Amino acid sequence: MKNQVQLIAYVDRFGNGDLKSFSKLLTEVFEGLFGCVHLLPFFRPIDGADTGFDPIDHTSVDERLGDWDDIEGITTHTDVIADLIVNHISTRSREFRDYLAKGDESEFSELFVSYDDVFPGGASGAELIAIYRPRPQLPFSAKTLGDQSKRLLWTTFTPEQVDIDLESGKGQEYLVDVMGKLCASGVKILRLDAVGYAVKRRGTSCFMLPETFGVIDAIAQEARTLGMEVLVEVHSHYTTQLELARRVDWVYDFALPPLVLHAFFSGSTKALKQWFEICPRNSISVLDTHDGIGIIDITASADDPKKAGLLSRAELDGMVETIHRNSGGVSREATGLGKANLDVYQINCTYYDAMGGIDHDYLLARLIQFIGPGIPQVYYVGLMAGENDVSAFGRTGSGREINRHRYSLDAIRKQLEKPVVKALMCMIRFRNSHPGFGGRFSLGDSNDQELVLQRARAQHWIELRIDMATKRFLLAFSSHDARVEIDSFDVFCAVIGID
Repeated sequence: MKNQVQLIAYVDRFGNGDLKSFSKLLTEVFEGLFGCVHLLPFFRPIDGADTGFDPIDHTSVDERLGDWDDIEGITTHTDVIADLIVNHISTRSREFRDYLAKGDESEFSELFVSYDDVFPGGASGAELIAIYRPRPQLPFSAKTLGDQSKRLLWTTFTPEQVDIDLESGKGQEYLVDVMGKLCASGVKILRLDAVGYAVKRRGTSCFMLPETFGVIDAIAQEARTLGMEVLVEVHSHYTTQLELARRVDWVYDFALPPLVLHAFFSGSTKALKQWFEICPRNSISVLDTHDGIGIIDITASADDPKKAGLLSRAELDGMVETIHRNSGGVSREATGLGKANLDVYQINCTYYDAMGGIDHDYLLARLIQFIGPGIPQVYYVGLMAGENDVSAFGRTGSGREINRHRYSLDAIRKQLEKPVVKALMCMIRFRNSHPGFGGRFSLGDSNDQELVLQRARAQHWIELRIDMATKRFLLAFSSHDARVEIDSFDVFCAVIGID
């Protein structure tokens, strides 16, 4: 994976809405900005029950976007991350429709996980309560087969997304076929979506079990044989990321977004620095994604009282309340068990609005992300310093839509004229070009209201000093044999000499 800033975007929500025009967007409007792009699900259909994460056909590109040749076209100039949706498939898929029609006689009968497979003879209340849930409802749905008999099947996310048995031959065959198609089209990195829920055992949480790590290991091994890298997507206690980082190529730094917010809101850098000391170096760092601002990654473990969180309960509550206040209460309305398509561990809000729409603070948060460990990835709404899309939320009733605004090409060009976006673009070019970012990350000495981040490689270096009490900063870096210092985003681009 290139050590350059990445973009994550929905093809149909950013630009003219198809793969060909998206490719031109990368090579013309954003030329030289991104070494890699995560194309959020482009499979058929992109507008299902879970915005593309419920594929009817995981080996088919939605024809409204284009085809596999268009995907391959993007890979000729920009590395591509694509989702391998591990846990489930759409109830409208060919495989599931065949199972509904034929039942146990279907060639796909072993592909799907039933309640009885995990709980023969039934489950106790305690066993059902122990199941880890990404959504409020129980993870089962009754389905009627062709002979009018009923089966209770696992549907972890929505009733339209039926879970795959990855321990079956058919389940493994299914994933290998999808991986082969992605590889053949030039995809370099697989993002394992929802893999944490892939193995079910009675008497457990059915989430990130020892056997789940085995499934991840097997997928990673198959990916390596295809010449692909694996990025694992799991929201869980931060120790899970530490374990995963030892087994796969890349993990997400999902702890970073709330810890940065806490530092800005509280003025204390203690928790953020503690995380920087131990966080995986083979990480993709994010501040925002297509999901909300996750909080489960920094909280205490619900299963193991010995696993404390990176923030206390009071610190977490204070951070969340500040987000709601900064967003004018909009994030509170968009977050909660009553909102459609909601995970229980996230706050639905754009990162820009979470920081109160203050350009200086937002850019400083991005600077922390860029200089910190890992390779930074920027969500398309964050790239535009986007505000909460209240109208989309009101129209759809989905809390997540607040952070999934649709930008036409004209709207993108308009946003690019905003000073905050211009400065962010300049910062991305700096992150991609300065040789010091190819070196080691370290923390400098500081007190609990200060943050000192350093990168160094041979004679090349970068240092960022922040006083969280005042939000003043000093960015210093090597330039040939000289030392350059910047303490204002107003002059950032002019000083570093990037247009």
